[in-house]
Amino acid sequence: MTTDMKAALCRHYGPPEGVKIANHPRPIPRGDQALVRVTAAAVTLGDARLRAARVPAGMGPLVRLAFGLRAPRHPVLGMNFAGILAQDGPFPQGTRVMGVTGLRGGAHAEYVAAAADRLFPIPQGLTDAEAAGFFFGGLTAASYLLDKARLAPGTRLLVNGATGEVGCAAIQIAAHAGAQLTATARAENHGFARSLGAIETHDYRQGLPQGPFDVILDVAGTLPWARAKPLLAPGGTLLLVTASLWQTLGALLRPRRGSHRVAAGVALDTPAAMARLLRLHAEGAFRPVIGASFPFADIAKAHALADSGHKRGSGVVLMDQATATAMAAK
Repeated sequence: MTTDMKAALCRHYGPPEGVKIANHPRPIPRGDQALVRVTAAAVTLGDARLRAARVPAGMGPLVRLAFGLRAPRHPVLGMNFAGILAQDGPFPQGTRVMGVTGLRGGAHAEYVAAAADRLFPIPQGLTDAEAAGFFFGGLTAASYLLDKARLAPGTRLLVNGATGEVGCAAIQIAAHAGAQLTATARAENHGFARSLGAIETHDYRQGLPQGPFDVILDVAGTLPWARAKPLLAPGGTLLLVTASLWQTLGALLRPRRGSHRVAAGVALDTPAAMARLLRLHAEGAFRPVIGASFPFADIAKAHALADSGHKRGSGVVLMDQATATAMAAK
């Protein structure tokens, strides 16, 4: 068996063109891991931020200390994938699986060694592209709306930045929970947002929407406390998905602001959180939106799309050229 594979390597922080396809040693699974032949992988905003070391204010030094001062210590990025078990593991060899590697990455390659307890069979009816794009936005949306906000029927919710991977998931999960949902997006995306479950839509280029809201989910990072406070109803909650270091610390140290509450932090990608999202999918509450698919060889284009800030849903790369070509033509 050959010990090399094709992988997308990020040898230095920088623009999308710096990601190059090259030979790389195939990973060797540890005792708690299983080897997966990757068929599709998401290229998320998180991947793009790590590639460029471009993160919210104050986070840069922490990112470089954690991942490498001048370049990623682990040059293969990618946290979310779909594929086929290459050996017996938590399921029989040949099982179609989906999973998350976490911040250690490794999914932008032909093979990935993934923790066995964070692998799940792909539900019937999901394509490999949908399976690859399943967890990133969905886990974040569910963590903030269900855990931090405890969303309930009738909650007046504003999703600020509603048509990216997190926003698409948030609209669906909130609609399933019975929230009275307003989504902010460009006017050309309003119909799309309504198709996912938004009741009202607002073009963020026209200023702030009219409140009050019981919960504001700020995905775009453009509604900090000072701007969001006038829009919050008494007892309302501001959820900062995209937050600077100071905003995150402020939410941790001073979550209560009068009758209001502010929450931030990292969404958990634990096996329990992943299993809950799969249950939501089975209930019809969530299905990943794949806005664009690229051949693996064009992964730099997927990174550029993630950088743009204007993609719908998730962007994925497909290992099989024929599949990628067919999906791109749709």
